[in-house]
Amino acid sequence: MSRIYKILPRADWAAAQASGRFEGSEIDVADGFIHFSTAAQAQETARRHFAGQSDLVVLEVETEDLGPALKFEPSRGGDLFPHLYGALDMAQVRAVTEAPLDADGVPQVGVLA
Repeated sequence: MSRIYKILPRADWAAAQASGRFEGSEIDVADGFIHFSTAAQAQETARRHFAGQSDLVVLEVETEDLGPALKFEPSRGGDLFPHLYGALDMAQVRAVTEAPLDADGVPQVGVLA
């Protein structure tokens, strides 16, 4: 099994829990898929896209649970990133962890590559 990770504001997580599914953040909706990161990519994603944002959580999802709606596609520097074409059902979330800011204001996702 292989885990992938979604960083998002706690408010978005609370809304997803209330509805039973996560439809994506504003950028996900604009891009047409939910952006995820592998363990090796998650900390750099946090640094690039979430610096200075507090009250974040990290969702952990098994790739095998997502089926054919999950595609690995080239992105930053040619790296393949996991993209989910569809909503994420809350039952597919295996764990949720905090992403506290470090001294430089970068969320620490606590994901081991």
